[in-house]
Amino acid sequence: MVDQARARKLAKRIATIVASAIEHEIKDPRLGFVTVTDAKVTGDLRDATVFYTVLGENLETEPDYQGAALGLEKAKGVLRSKVGEGTGVRFTPTLAFVLDTVPDTARQMEELLAKARAADDEVARARAGAKHAGDPDPYKVDNDRAAGADDDD
Repeated sequence: MVDQARARKLAKRIATIVASAIEHEIKDPRLGFVTVTDAKVTGDLRDATVFYTVLGENLETEPDYQGAALGLEKAKGVLRSKVGEGTGVRFTPTLAFVLDTVPDTARQMEELLAKARAADDEVARARAGAKHAGDPDPYKVDNDRAAGADDDD
């Protein structure tokens, strides 16, 4: 096993190298909207998992996840060579690319929070116009009724 700090440092370096290579050196148009978000390295530094996201060309278009995955798979050898040149470790780690689900999960959480805020606002509006049921003090007894109740005994 390797020191965890060294593994984290290597993972960060791998993510930087892969992102730079995708942006500047790989000419595959399927990788134009790919963003490397994170990388993880196993304890023996032999395998690296690179997490990525894919953006659409604009806000209305759906991202091409399958095209990006195929492009990364095709460029895997070149990217591994770049990682080997840039890291200087004895064994160049094998690369595996995994679509990062964190942005989608974050978007779903934001939608749920927005729904909760809307429900809270609706409850606050209903509360603003509401009145208490019954008298303000239901335990208040009129003195005349209280005196009449004592006379019956």
